[in-house]
Amino acid sequence: MKLSSLRWTIPTFLALQLGLLWIQGAQLHRQNQVLLALREDIQALTESMEASQSPAASEEEGAAVPAGFLPRSQPPKKVAVLGVQEEQDATTKELQASRESAQKAVKDAREAQSKVSWEENARKADETKKVQAATRSWQRWAWAATGLVALALVARAILRRRG
Repeated sequence: MKLSSLRWTIPTFLALQLGLLWIQGAQLHRQNQVLLALREDIQALTESMEASQSPAASEEEGAAVPAGFLPRSQPPKKVAVLGVQEEQDATTKELQASRESAQKAVKDAREAQSKVSWEENARKADETKKVQAATRSWQRWAWAATGLVALALVARAILRRRG
C-alpha cells in the first residue's frame, strides 16, 4: 500500500510545485512590468525637469525666460545726458519688472508641474492598488485550492493505510 500511495503523492506534489512556480513566475512578470513603467515615468520626469531648466529648450518652446538667461547682442552704452539717464532708469525698472515677472512665471510653472506629477503619482498608486487587490483575490483561491488538494491527498493516504 505504501508503493501505491507514493505513486500518487509524488506526482501530485510535483504538480503542486509546478503550479506554485507558475504563480511565482506570474508575480515576477507583473513586478517587472511595474518596474518598467516606473522607469519610464522617472525618465519622462527627468527629461521634463531638464527641459524646464534648460534655457535653450525654453526659448524654443516659446516659454517665459528670465531676462538674465537671454543672450545680449551688445553691451549697454553709457550716455552722459540727463534726459537719457531718466529714460534708462525707466527702462531699467521695466527690465527689472519683466525679470521678476518671468521668474514668477517660471516658479508658477514649476509648482503646477509638481502638482500634476503628484496627481499623476496618486492616480498610478490607485491603479497599482486595484491590480494588487485583483491579484490577491485569485491568489487566495489558488492557495485555498492547493491546500484542499494537499489535505485530500493526505487524507487519502491515511485512509489507504488503514483500509
